[in-house]
Amino acid sequence: MKINVVGSGYVGTTLAASLAELGHEVTAIDIDEDVVDALNAGTSPVHEPGLDDLVAANAGTTLTATTSYDSVSDATVTFLAIQTPSREDGSIDTAPLEAAAEMMGEALADTNDRHLVVVKSTVVPPALPDIAKAIETGLGEPLATDTDGRVAFGMNPEFLREGTAVTDFMHPDKLVFGADTEWAINQLQEVFHPLLNQHEPAVITTDPATASMIKYANNAFLAAKISLINDLGNICKEFGLDAYEIADAIGLDDRIGEQFLRSGLGWGGSCFPKDTNALIAAAKAAGYTPAVLKAAVEVNNHQPERLLALLERHVEVEGSRIAILGLAFKPGTDDIRNSRAIPVIEGLHERNANVVAFDPVATDNMRKQFPGLEYADSAAAAIERADAALIVTDWNEFESLGEEFRQMDSPIVIDGRNGITPTSGMTYEGLTW
Repeated sequence: MKINVVGSGYVGTTLAASLAELGHEVTAIDIDEDVVDALNAGTSPVHEPGLDDLVAANAGTTLTATTSYDSVSDATVTFLAIQTPSREDGSIDTAPLEAAAEMMGEALADTNDRHLVVVKSTVVPPALPDIAKAIETGLGEPLATDTDGRVAFGMNPEFLREGTAVTDFMHPDKLVFGADTEWAINQLQEVFHPLLNQHEPAVITTDPATASMIKYANNAFLAAKISLINDLGNICKEFGLDAYEIADAIGLDDRIGEQFLRSGLGWGGSCFPKDTNALIAAAKAAGYTPAVLKAAVEVNNHQPERLLALLERHVEVEGSRIAILGLAFKPGTDDIRNSRAIPVIEGLHERNANVVAFDPVATDNMRKQFPGLEYADSAAAAIERADAALIVTDWNEFESLGEEFRQMDSPIVIDGRNGITPTSGMTYEGLTW
């Protein structure tokens, strides 16, 4: 199939390159000329394991990039993967997505062939009619129904985790197809036919609004589960118990499951904070206050402060040199959006500490936010002269730092991720164990 993907961020680039790998002819459309040039040169504009290889393997053949919408009419399906930034109240700003939707409608206005426009961006259900209306405005006619119309509308939420996005795409647990016409559903099934044949994921066929809510419910549930285990972990710490031992036991209950029971500093990134806050804001706008989701956010926001409180038990923080190991919101990515390292750095600055930081891949991104911070070239260099070290991201390479920690005058390590094994002579505190 000929497919367009509008937007070349994490989701759009992964989608475009993966669909090209499946054998489709894909055109990536983005307003950033540097991004377009990178894709055409065979380089991914975002850091994601395996994505560079996919882009390099397909660029110039099944994957091309452009800043123009001129190619839109040659395709049968277009995915909109435009970012929807958060407003101060947590609600999402769909203006960029609506603008792209209207341009899409304009590009399809003079064609006669049928076309499916699919929202891939994460959008709260009440916002979908505005996006559909934007397409109609550009198109100059109503969207298709089962009996009439050329351009159909659909929703296909993504369930990709940064750091494993390519694997998640190629081996999905489920595929959610939201559309109001049988033709649109058939097109989505055709797009993902190779995955349906190879891996037989669960397929949910529904309307666009329900498809959208499935994504939000998915992320909200996982965010709440992490906050609950963190809340329980905080209690365990006060009782002098190891939350990980307890989590191993409760994870054996198939009603609970073992995943997302790693207590610690909490969640960050581009999805959980944004989606949880957006759902809370949308619910409030509809007249309902979701108490559990609000509590999940509150617990998550408080975890960095608990880490710093543990540090203060062992070090006079003011004037001390504190090493932060890990800046990305999770290992395997350079993404610092909503990273727990940010409030940790801010808290240390408020306490007048001297901060040195290291991350294997995210340093350049964090330097843009904290240009005056001292950054080390290695974990060993970060902790060499430090009075204490904080484990903020659980990169595998930190596990083998035993000898380096022993080079500290009096090794003090506060671990927010259960990322290292304490060694003899080390003063070690786990956040919830």
